Amino acid sequence: MIQTRYKNTLQFLIHFIVWGLVFCLPFIIFWKDSDFNIWDKMFHHMVVISSMLLVFYLNYFLLIEKNLFQRKIGRFLLYNLLLVVIAGAAVHYFQVSSTPPMPNPKDIQHKPNLDTFFLIRDIITLVVVAVLSVAIKMTGKWYITETERQEEQKERTEAELKNLRQQLNPHFLFNTLNNIYALIAISPGKAQESMLELSKLLRYVLYENNGNFVPVERELNFIHNYVELMRIRLNPDVDMKIDINVAEMSKTVAPLLFITLIENAFKHGISPSHASFIYINIYQDSNKQLNCTIKNSYFPKGDSDQSGSGIGLENLRRRLDILYPHNHILHTEKDGDAFVAELILPLHQIN
Repeated sequence: MIQTRYKNTLQFLIHFIVWGLVFCLPFIIFWKDSDFNIWDKMFHHMVVISSMLLVFYLNYFLLIEKNLFQRKIGRFLLYNLLLVVIAGAAVHYFQVSSTPPMPNPKDIQHKPNLDTFFLIRDIITLVVVAVLSVAIKMTGKWYITETERQEEQKERTEAELKNLRQQLNPHFLFNTLNNIYALIAISPGKAQESMLELSKLLRYVLYENNGNFVPVERELNFIHNYVELMRIRLNPDVDMKIDINVAEMSKTVAPLLFITLIENAFKHGISPSHASFIYINIYQDSNKQLNCTIKNSYFPKGDSDQSGSGIGLENLRRRLDILYPHNHILHTEKDGDAFVAELILPLHQIN
């Protein structure tokens, strides 16, 4: 409501200033001219301006809305033709009838030609005013339509992002519970400890990252705690390393993006019968971007494996497209018996 009132006030001021300049500028010119009656010129000018105002605002408030925007093009052109011809003829008649006769017979002889010229000039001027009214009105209409379209797009994007994050939460919980379930038979004590750590992680997932961006420090603490939770169930022969080196912890990053790659590393990088490794390196590079590189041994799951829903990477790519359009790098590849994933994101300053 306040924004609409502000726009209407601004629009009124712009119209008032422009028409004020159109109205006042000739008066300044006339004031320097002492050869003719200045008051007659001013009066004539007021009549011309009044006809321009009539044509402009009849189009602006009535004809464009009721005809042009309703696709009644023929009716709109007919009404404008009648309007500019009648208004132009009225202005011309007034000027001719109020102008004193010229004493020079030669001037009188050529007066009909001059009358026709001035009549055509007045009509063309009003046509230009009508076209200007259409241009301004359509520009305003386009701006309003584009603003509404952008707002609708923003709402749709936010709704989609919210839906993607709602998909992520049960996906994360399902994978983590699978890992804890595997611990129950092996080490009930570790399973109990894992449930406590899981409650801390869920607090962050569900309540502490409701915005689109969170401080880097908070996100990295979540990642570190998640890795330590997963480390509990690892066999001693699994080579697990995590290295975090970020200087600007106060900057922000979108939450829960790296965790998808880290989850996949634990899901596909650990084998109970073969040597396994997971290397996680998160650092701030020379371009002040956040780089997460994960390399792990690769043991792809078969079709019978039901751990997780398989939506992780697809969900991640879509969230990256929304949050970092054309401003991120996600690269995954199989390198021999290993799998490498790299995600690079720009860091944002806290507003």
